[in-house]
Amino acid sequence: MNIENVELKYLTLEDYQELKDAMLETYSNLPNSYWTKDQLKLLMKKFPEGQVVIKVNGDLAGCAFSILVDYDKFDDHHTYKEITGDFSFDTHKFNGDVLYGIDVFIKPEFRGLRLARRLYDYRKELAEKLNLRGIAFGGRIPNYHKYQNELSPKEYIEKVKRKEIHDPVFNFQISNDFHPVKILKGYLEGDSASGEFAVLLEWNNIYYEKKSKKISPPKKVVRLGLIQWQMRLYKNMQELMQQAEYFIDAVSAYHSDFALFPEFFNAPLMAENNNLPESEAIRELAKYTPKIVQKFSEFAVSYNINIITGSMPELRDGLLYNVGYLCKRDGSSERYEKLHVTPDEQKVWGMQGGDQLKTFDTDCGKIGILICYDSEFPELSRLLADEGMDILFVPFLTDTQNGYSRVRYCSHARAIENECYVAIAGSVGNLPKVSNMDIQYAQSMVFTPCDFSFPANGIKAEATPNTEMILIADVDIDLLRGLNQFGSVKNLKDRRKDIFELNKIIALNK
Repeated sequence: MNIENVELKYLTLEDYQELKDAMLETYSNLPNSYWTKDQLKLLMKKFPEGQVVIKVNGDLAGCAFSILVDYDKFDDHHTYKEITGDFSFDTHKFNGDVLYGIDVFIKPEFRGLRLARRLYDYRKELAEKLNLRGIAFGGRIPNYHKYQNELSPKEYIEKVKRKEIHDPVFNFQISNDFHPVKILKGYLEGDSASGEFAVLLEWNNIYYEKKSKKISPPKKVVRLGLIQWQMRLYKNMQELMQQAEYFIDAVSAYHSDFALFPEFFNAPLMAENNNLPESEAIRELAKYTPKIVQKFSEFAVSYNINIITGSMPELRDGLLYNVGYLCKRDGSSERYEKLHVTPDEQKVWGMQGGDQLKTFDTDCGKIGILICYDSEFPELSRLLADEGMDILFVPFLTDTQNGYSRVRYCSHARAIENECYVAIAGSVGNLPKVSNMDIQYAQSMVFTPCDFSFPANGIKAEATPNTEMILIADVDIDLLRGLNQFGSVKNLKDRRKDIFELNKIIALNK
């Protein structure tokens, strides 16, 4: 075919006769195989953007019709008659949250030109433009009648997915990112080719934003401020917090949304108790924690920045924990714990592992925080990813390059396998007057997944090793949404949940 022009246009009544002839040809085996002119007039009046035709060299080649529905008002067992309001389209709602496809076809002589893909792409763009949850429709399975006596609809669908049976309609839909939800029985009356079965197919709009009463929606581009902290001696807590405020001021001046401090950044305050056994000295350090958290909360508000306080020792019911606080710029704060303490923390300090694991809602989306050693246990970040985490923060403290490498490479793996950003921040320098905290090695970094929208090596930004400094990096949350839907590989979607499952014990996140 000599193609001179391909156009996607809104439906007009001038197309009616050509459209009717095409529908009679395409749906010859169905009763009521075409829309009346009055029905199309009503569709165009209610939702003109939802009715499009595609023309090749001026001739009608196909069409796609749709309505907007309040999807939660229909259960998963609806029929075509119910979803269209008995063909009256009274089910169309101006403020509906899902685009429901009621018809799409390409005339036989124009098939093989990927024209249907253009129609589906238009629907997706329209769903994004209107900020809809997604698209849904009942997909026919016109080859099912050949196998109806030997296969159930579910078995038929599974064989089609495994390429054991060819079904051009269903194969095309799943190749266009529509996922089957369930089998609809008695969906389209008179559709004997499909045994009156259909597959409920859905496409989720990854850019959908639930309408919020807040003035500012969640940010799409988030600026991270990492503080690579120099260990040095301080006269008192006030002097240490002056240094902390200096860095908060620096990263907030660049309009950062987060400031990330390292694990045990306040360890220099143990110098005044270095004459005590290590286990007692760190318990003395724990007495500063409530005051430090209060001060960070004040800084978060006054500098308009969310502060992740790294970690500090904390005594609860006589037990010592390694904890940190997320101090939000709205004045609230939340606590997180290190779940896996290192052998050294347990042996020298008598520290206990915590039992709380959760994501945190912020004005920049959902985040997770894992302290140092916890980043080396992939199950933890996977549980957080299942809860919708976009950014994982890892405050750490390592004394050797070996220890640092464990945190670095495990954190990088977490970014790839969980399709998220990971920011790590550590301390540098030495503390000769603090036992068990002699030297530190760090290189703070921001990791990304490894795909076309991200750096090829998966490193967004990196600090100079073993140098006191700040690191500023922007991360685009929308890129994660695109990766999840269109990535070269889809680590989250492709997990074999049919052969393994990860469960969070109820005690966690209590």
